[in-house]
Amino acid sequence: MVNILVAGGAGYIGSVVTAELIRTGHQVVVYDNLARGYRAALNPGATFVYGDLADRAALDLTLETYPIDAAMHFAAFIEAGESMQKPARYFRNNVANTLTLLESLIAQGVSRFVFSSSAGVYGDPGRVPIVETDPVAPVNVYGQTKLMVEHMLEWFQRIHGLRYAALRYFNAAGATERLGESHRPETHLIPLTLQVALGQREHISVYGTDYPTPDGSCIRDYVHVLDLAQAHILALEALDTQEQLVYNLGNGQGFSVREVIEVCRRVTGHDIPAMETPRRPGDPPELVAGAERIRSELGWEPRIPDLEDIVASAWVWHQAHPNGYVG
Repeated sequence: MVNILVAGGAGYIGSVVTAELIRTGHQVVVYDNLARGYRAALNPGATFVYGDLADRAALDLTLETYPIDAAMHFAAFIEAGESMQKPARYFRNNVANTLTLLESLIAQGVSRFVFSSSAGVYGDPGRVPIVETDPVAPVNVYGQTKLMVEHMLEWFQRIHGLRYAALRYFNAAGATERLGESHRPETHLIPLTLQVALGQREHISVYGTDYPTPDGSCIRDYVHVLDLAQAHILALEALDTQEQLVYNLGNGQGFSVREVIEVCRRVTGHDIPAMETPRRPGDPPELVAGAERIRSELGWEPRIPDLEDIVASAWVWHQAHPNGYVG
C-alpha cells in the first residue's frame, strides 16, 4: 500500500486513476481547487483537500498532515486551442504551479512522481506511429508547457533524486460506470459528438478538411481512460527501482475526425450532422502512438482497444449524465 497525493483528482482522468488506486489498495489524498473538476467526481474512499497548486503553504500543510509516499499530477489545463489564445494562463498553471508542487514535494521528502504529459510535445511529427525517441517540437502552447515540465523533471531527478514517470497521453476517451468526461466548456470530439446525439447540439464541427490525411480531417489515437489508469499504477510501481521513465500511451491506431463521428453514429443510432469549419491553430494533422516501450518494459496492454467499445462506454455514461456532473 502506498499513500498517494493526486493533484487534480476531481477531474476526468484524475478521478478515474483515483478510483483505480483505491480499488488496488492504495490510500489517496486528492488535492484539487475544483476549478475544472467536480465534487461529484470525488471518490468517497479518498481524503479530499480543497487547495490550489499555486498555494505553497497549503501544499506544505497537506504534505505535513498526511504521510505521502508519491504524487500524481492531473491538474493542468489541457485545451490546445485555448492555450493559443491565453498563453499566460497555461504557462502559469501548467508550468509555474507544477514547479510549486515539485518544490513542496522535494521539501517534504516525497521521491516519486507520475506526470501527465502529452503527445502534444511532439508537435507535427515527421512520422507515425510516434516513438519516445522522436524529436519533440510542440506547435502549441499547451504542448510546450508539458515539455517544459518534462525538462524540469529531468533536472529534479539529477539534482534532487526525484524518481519520475512522464506519461505522454494521446487522446483519452471513454468512461466507467460512475465517472466520465465533462469539461467546462467541452471541447473534445467524442463528448461533443455525443451531445449532438443527445439533442444538445445541432451539429458537430469538423475543424479543417484540407489536412494531408486520407479524408482531409485530423487523425488521432484514442485510448480508454481505464487503460490510462492502469498505466499510471504500473509506472508508479516501476519507480520503486527506476529513476526516469518516459512512455507514450495510446492504442497505436489512428482515426480521423470523420471516422470518429461515423463510429458515434453507429453506437448511438442517431444521425449526427457534421459541419465543415476552418482549421484551428495548433492542430497537427496526425498523432498516433508507438507504445511498444511501455508494453515491453511494464507489460501494459490496453484492455479496451476498440474505438467502438470506447465510444460505447462514453455513450452509456452521457445518457445517464446528460448534463455531466451538473444537475
